[in-house]
Amino acid sequence: MLRKIRIVLAAIFFIAITLCFLDFTGTIHAYLGWMTKIQFLPAVLALNVGVVIALVLLTLLFGRVYCSVICPMGVLQDIISGIHNRSKKARARFAFSPAKNVLRYAFLVLFVVLMVAGLAQVASLIAPYSAFGRIASNLLQPVYIGINNYFAAVAEHYDSYAFYHFDTWLKSGISLAVAVATLVVIAVLAWRNGRSYCNTVCPVGTVLGLISRFAIFRPQIDLSKCNGCTLCSRKCKASCIDAKNHKIDYSRCVACMDCVENCAQKAISFRSIIGAKPQHHEACAQDGEKADTGRRTFLTLTSLFALGSAVKAQESKVDGGLAAIAEKKVPTRSHHITPPGSRSHRNIAQHCTACQLCISACPNGVLRPSASLDRLMQPEMSYERGYCRPECNRCSQVCPTGAIRPTDLAEKTAIQIGHAVWIPENCIVNSQGVKCGNCARHCPNGAIKMMPKDENNPESPLFPVVDAARCIGCGACEYVCPSRPFSAIYVEGNSKHQEV
Repeated sequence: MLRKIRIVLAAIFFIAITLCFLDFTGTIHAYLGWMTKIQFLPAVLALNVGVVIALVLLTLLFGRVYCSVICPMGVLQDIISGIHNRSKKARARFAFSPAKNVLRYAFLVLFVVLMVAGLAQVASLIAPYSAFGRIASNLLQPVYIGINNYFAAVAEHYDSYAFYHFDTWLKSGISLAVAVATLVVIAVLAWRNGRSYCNTVCPVGTVLGLISRFAIFRPQIDLSKCNGCTLCSRKCKASCIDAKNHKIDYSRCVACMDCVENCAQKAISFRSIIGAKPQHHEACAQDGEKADTGRRTFLTLTSLFALGSAVKAQESKVDGGLAAIAEKKVPTRSHHITPPGSRSHRNIAQHCTACQLCISACPNGVLRPSASLDRLMQPEMSYERGYCRPECNRCSQVCPTGAIRPTDLAEKTAIQIGHAVWIPENCIVNSQGVKCGNCARHCPNGAIKMMPKDENNPESPLFPVVDAARCIGCGACEYVCPSRPFSAIYVEGNSKHQEV
């Protein structure tokens, strides 16, 4: 019964968190977004003391149930391992192995050092929640949007707007490659050895493993009932049950309850250690059948990767698709732009784990993963597909780490994340001798005015003049500028955000 409860709860958390990364409407996150904010590492980075204390108490009570229920990466490993277990030859394929403490603590120390050094983008490569987020946003969301667009086309044919079309495009080749590589590594480890990643690489698993040594409720072996069949050890995906010596390594046990359910003698039970009578070890006569180590070829997920990466960006259209226009290119900025609420380049570098939830949630196509090594896969803004609309603050609502602080709409309109810069040689007023003024008409803050080149000549062409003190860097001017391939006006980011 305990195992069934664990599986149901794990399924709820896994599906809900995955949907938060897939959803582009903001509807799902409004109801289920709290599940992303109770992930251990994001809660620590956001200084969410209440959540951290709750997770520590949960581990002190029941062991590492966080890893088998709340953590989406842990559940993903169980799914992959469970698929392998469906084959008859692999149903009892595990075996006890001593903990690789030197390796697991080395990964933990390396992770902490990288975080303290401000290299969160590197440390996030082994962070479980962030790694899962990149897999979901880069590989699964394009498929999810593609299915939505299919239903949108069908609904439109019947004059229904229950669905609406949403563009899919490759936001970052590097981020996609990292997501594919991460999934391959996780899949191989889980397919062959169950919870190898959790108990060797994952820094969260190592920390919770130290705490779970003192858990009050834990699986315990009743020596009077055990007949030494070693089935518990062969079913343990954490490889933490030493059946021959009747010992369990509680630092690696994820409280999956597989051993409890599969023990035919009911010799293992999940119970409190308080008041329990100590049991003395008595040798059990056994012909320990060696567990199958599962050295078999793993099923490749190439088709899934190809499907996710093959989703192609559609051409930008105007006038209902009657005229195709050339796509814009990303300008070279001296300072990159970070979202309102991120406060500064330093704040986002220290707190962001590159989970890319904000990028998945952005409805305007403004956020994308950075390809720069010093902020690899962390969100930055660019305005070729849209601009940061004053009525939208979704990125600040979904961020679980505090890298983008919650910001209301009134506060957002006063935050200067950058300022517009005009490039005369790119402007079509100069290059084509036509009138324009798009940038001034669409500026929500009135920071751009059209001024005559010659004040004494009423027929003089009008050029944009930027009032940097009023500009907030929303990018509306850059987005609507008709100049191709580079806009005649673009936004330079502020390394530290200011108020206007």
